[in-house]
Amino acid sequence: MESDEAMPLLRRLRQEILFARQRVYRAGLPTPLEQLPLPDFNGEIWVKREDVSAIKAYKWRGAFNRMAVLTPEESAAGVVTASAGNHAQGVALAAGLLGVKADIFMPGTTPSVKQNAVKRLGGDQVTIHLVGDAYDESVQAAKDFASQSKGTIVHAYDDLHVMAGQGSLADEVIMSGKGPFDVAFLQIGGGGMASGVATWLKMFWPDIKLIGVEGVDQASMKAALAAGKPTRLDHIDIFCDGSAVRQAGDLPFEICREVLDDIITVTNREVSEAIRIMWDGLRAIPEPAGAMGLAGALQCKASLAGKRVLTVLCGANLDFNKLALIAESTGSAQQPRQFLRINIPEIPGAMLKLLDGVLAGVSINDFLYGKTDAQQAWPIFGLDCDATQLAEIQQRLNDGGYRWEDVSGSEDIEFRAIACNGPLLEHPVFLKLEFYERPGALHDFLSETIRGRANFCYFNYRYTGERIGRALIGLEFAAAAQRSAFLEWLPTSGKGYRSCQPLPDSVTARLI
Repeated sequence: MESDEAMPLLRRLRQEILFARQRVYRAGLPTPLEQLPLPDFNGEIWVKREDVSAIKAYKWRGAFNRMAVLTPEESAAGVVTASAGNHAQGVALAAGLLGVKADIFMPGTTPSVKQNAVKRLGGDQVTIHLVGDAYDESVQAAKDFASQSKGTIVHAYDDLHVMAGQGSLADEVIMSGKGPFDVAFLQIGGGGMASGVATWLKMFWPDIKLIGVEGVDQASMKAALAAGKPTRLDHIDIFCDGSAVRQAGDLPFEICREVLDDIITVTNREVSEAIRIMWDGLRAIPEPAGAMGLAGALQCKASLAGKRVLTVLCGANLDFNKLALIAESTGSAQQPRQFLRINIPEIPGAMLKLLDGVLAGVSINDFLYGKTDAQQAWPIFGLDCDATQLAEIQQRLNDGGYRWEDVSGSEDIEFRAIACNGPLLEHPVFLKLEFYERPGALHDFLSETIRGRANFCYFNYRYTGERIGRALIGLEFAAAAQRSAFLEWLPTSGKGYRSCQPLPDSVTARLI
């Protein structure tokens, strides 16, 4: 129920969303609403595709709506803003269309894809200032500049006209005829989009449940609601850089505490999995903040049976280099990759015994090992399996008397740290292997080519999505003559593998 204090602000926001209808479409076109195919979900999930908008994100709506109401004097003085990227593009688009000068302050860490887009959209109307490492530093620099230049601040989220512009995407949802929806999951950075969208949805569909979604380590709105006022976070994670805000906006806070039913948090891993699912279902690749809403819905999937769910793909301005990090965080199936470190004796055949036994038939998409002890080995395996399969593997390990630990998310995995004690290796050779990425191919190579001939001392492999898998394998031999005989015998190609080439001794010396 709306409080008396919030009523005037809510009424003004609703009114401004109506006015925004008359303005924002000078800058862009309505975006589609598409159903996301999700076979294991007993309900419907719909995605508002802001990634196909004029700036590949929703921020054009609020920026243009705010700048469209500048007075002639304000337009002449220009505008000033701070942004981690997408709001900057919205301001740049509006500046170019309206002929208004814009000084845009961005953190030095802003992805180049967003910086380049700002320059392209704004042209000569825009000046970019890279200041600081975080959004807050850019905000302060923008405020200082505006006080001297007399330019108008166009805030990224703490502005009624900006919030109303973002609310226009909810108006398109209402007008699409594809509603009503039972639940909406709305990502929150500063709260501008969530407040505008939630207000409009609630007005037309009073029974809809509105859930805010924040990153676990950037939950500024959740902290504000707990404290009863916006409060500054000491530390924020910037994996979801588009929503990395230390403190929720004052106006969005007032709205969100009235209209949201709940706020949940999601991990970077859950966001990465949501990105993968977007790609599988829609062939869309959101930036991390753009997938947070879906990540929230997937987290609550068990409680959404039979429900019609709305999410917003709010942006797709992803730094291409970040794709590798995202892919590493997910599995190739419906479950994130799990990493187990398993203890085996450092004796010939122990590794293959483990692969043939406990891990037989398991999809291994990551394999890290380096010899560090003369008696014991601790290889790490990345497994793509669901919770039931993982429990079965863990039970087999226990039944087999293996010592093991779950190292998912550890620094070993994050930085791919593979230690190897060179002085322990006897007559080593390293092989560069290319094998066919199909079930059993790597096992066939190891079983038929290596078994009984050498002992593993190093292994570095991870699945990359290619049809050909690549691995760097270290072997050691009891005597130099055995090493030489193996190298003379080793076929360059064979069953399950396309190429196997020994590295030169000079390279082997550098590796150990």
